[in-house]
Amino acid sequence: MRRRLFVDRKSSSPSFGAPELRNPERELFFFRRRLMIGAALIVIGFAGLLGRFVYLQIFQHRHYQTLAESNRIAIVPIVPNRGVITDRNGIVLAQSYSAYTLEVTPSRVRNLDETIDRLGGLVEIQPRDRKRFKRLLEETKNFESLPLRTRLSDEEVARFAVNRYRFPGVEIKARLFRQYPFGELASHVIGYIGRINDHDVERIDDWDETANYKGSDYIGKVGLELSYERELHGTTGVEEVEVDAGGRAVRTLSRTPPISGNNLKLSLDIKLQQAAEAAFGERRGALVAIDPANGEVLAFVSKPGFDPNLFVDGIDPTNWDALNTSIDKPLLNRPLRGAYPPGSTIKPFLALSALTSGKRSATQQIFDPGFYQLAGSAHRFRDDKPGGHGYVDMMKSIIVSCDTYYYMLAGESDIDVTHDFLAQFGYGALTGIDIEGELAGTLPSRAWKRDRFSGKNYREEHRKWYLGDSISAGIGQGYNAFTPVQQAEAIATIANDGHAFWPHLVRTIENIKTGAIRDIAPRESHTVAVKPEHMALIKSALMGVAREGTSARAFVGTQYVSAGKTGTAQLFTIKQGEKYHAGQVDERLRDHAWYLAYAPADRPRIAMAVLVENGGFGAQAAAPIARSVFDYYLLGRAPGKETSAPADAPRPGDDESD
Repeated sequence: MRRRLFVDRKSSSPSFGAPELRNPERELFFFRRRLMIGAALIVIGFAGLLGRFVYLQIFQHRHYQTLAESNRIAIVPIVPNRGVITDRNGIVLAQSYSAYTLEVTPSRVRNLDETIDRLGGLVEIQPRDRKRFKRLLEETKNFESLPLRTRLSDEEVARFAVNRYRFPGVEIKARLFRQYPFGELASHVIGYIGRINDHDVERIDDWDETANYKGSDYIGKVGLELSYERELHGTTGVEEVEVDAGGRAVRTLSRTPPISGNNLKLSLDIKLQQAAEAAFGERRGALVAIDPANGEVLAFVSKPGFDPNLFVDGIDPTNWDALNTSIDKPLLNRPLRGAYPPGSTIKPFLALSALTSGKRSATQQIFDPGFYQLAGSAHRFRDDKPGGHGYVDMMKSIIVSCDTYYYMLAGESDIDVTHDFLAQFGYGALTGIDIEGELAGTLPSRAWKRDRFSGKNYREEHRKWYLGDSISAGIGQGYNAFTPVQQAEAIATIANDGHAFWPHLVRTIENIKTGAIRDIAPRESHTVAVKPEHMALIKSALMGVAREGTSARAFVGTQYVSAGKTGTAQLFTIKQGEKYHAGQVDERLRDHAWYLAYAPADRPRIAMAVLVENGGFGAQAAAPIARSVFDYYLLGRAPGKETSAPADAPRPGDDESD
C-alpha cells in the first residue's frame, strides 16, 4: 500500500499525507514591489547626485574655482624698502639693505631640534641664533616662517641650495635689514626698529593699516623710527605666484611692486652732534641745541647712548641685560625724559618775571651778607659766596648768580604769578618736539601741590604752600624739575626776543614715488608777553655772565660774543653751617651742572642747554662743553682746539662757583 507525504502549513516539519500548495501570483506581486522600490531608490540616488552635481557646477562654480585657484596661486606680500634718514647735509644716519636669511616654518617641520642640528652642518648656527629662534617661536602665534640665521654669506646660500630637498619647511629668503652707520652717535634721536608685538598690532589696527603690514616683521620702536613710522614704512606690494603641490614657486603670474617709504632729512648736523658727544667724554648728561630763529634741533645728545644695530636682528639677552640693568641708564632719553632741578639757570626768568610784575626794577639793590634769614627763624639760607656779594642790583644778580637776591625776590613774590609767567617759556608742559615719550617736568604752584599731595596718606599741612617752598623755588630747587629740551626751548625764546618756535628734528620729507619734497615749515608757537627793554636787560646780563661772570673762564679768547647762565642743581642736602665738599659725597649724589647759552649774542644762530649729571658746578663742567659746541658750529673748530687763555692771564669769574 502506497503512503503520501503531506506538509502541515502551521509547521515547518513535513507531514505525510498533506498536499503541497503554492501561490505564484502572490509571489510575483511581492517581487514586483521589491523591484519597484529598488528602482525608485536608484532613481532617487542618481537624482541626488545629479542635483548635487548641478549645484556644485552651476551655483557654486565661482566659489570652488576660487578655492582651486588659491591652491594653485599663492598671494605673497612684498615688504617695501624702509625710508632713509639723513642729517641736514645728506649724511646717511639710517638705511636698509637686502641680505639672505635662513628661515624655518615650524608647522612644516616634524622635529625642530633635529632639523636645526642637521642645518648646523651646512650653515654656522651659534647658540645665540638658537636662543633667538626659540624666543621667537614662543612669541609667535601663527605658522609663518621664522628666521634662524640672518645675513648668510653667498657660500652658505650655495651649500644650502644644493641640499634644499633634505629640509622640508626650511628655505632661504631675501629680507631687508636696517643699518645705523654711526652706531651710538645720536642713537636716542634716530631710535631703532624691532619685531612687531601685540602692542604694535593694536597700533597698526588703530591706523587701519593691517593690510599694509602683511609680511612685515619689524616696526619703529623708539626715536624718529617710532614717531615717523607711517612715513618710513612705505606701501606693501603683492605678487601672485603659481605653486606646485609641494608649495614651491613655479612662476610669477602678476606683480604689484612695493613703494618705498619716504625719506627723512633732519635738521640735525651729525658732525656737530659728534663734536658735542666728544666734548662730554665719558660723563653722563644731555645737550639740546636749537636754531632759535626757526626751532630746528641742531644737536640732541643723551649720554651714555646705545648701539641701535643690536636691536636689528633682535637683541640677545646678554646685551639686553647690560643695557637694561646698567646704573648709567643708557636707554634713558635724558633730553626728553630726564627731569632735573634747574638750579640757578632759572634766575634770568625769575628776574624777567619780577620786571614784568613790577616786583623789582633794574636799578633796585639789595644787600647780600652771604645768607638770607626769615624773620623769626634761626635757619639761614646761605649764599654761594661766603661773606656775600654786597650790594646787588638785577644785572649783577644774574652775572654773579647771587642766591640771596633770589631768596628775597621769591619771598616777596606770589608763586602762582611766577608759575604763570614761567609757563610762557614752556616749563611744566610738553614742548611738542617730534619724538614720542616726552615728559612735562614740574613747574610748581599752589594748585599743583594740592593735587600732588591729595592722596589719603597726606594731611592738610602737606598740601599747603609755605614760604620756605617759595624760597627754595627761587634758586631753582624744591619742586622744580625741568627737562633739557624745555631748558633749550626757554633759552632759545630769550635769544629770539620772546618768540617761541616749535622744536623739531625733521626738516623735509621726500616722497620716493613722486619725488616731491615736503618742507616742515617753522611754526611759531607763541610770543612771551614782555617789554622789549626788559628783555634787553636780561640779554645784556646773560652776555655779562660769559664776559665777566660765572662762565667767563670757559669763554676766554673767543672770536664771538656769547650769552649764557650757569646753574648747579643740588642733590645732596648738607647741614647748616657745613660746607659742601664734592669729594666727600658719593659721585652719584653730587650736584648736576647746567649751562644755558646762545651765540652770537647779537644775532643768535644757536641756543643750547647743557646738563652734566653729577658734574658739580655748571661753570666748571657744563660751560666748557658749550664752548666746544659753539667753536665747532660757529668757527668749524673741533673740540679741544679752542683758544685757551695764557697761564698768567686774569681769570674772571674764578671766585664764582655756580
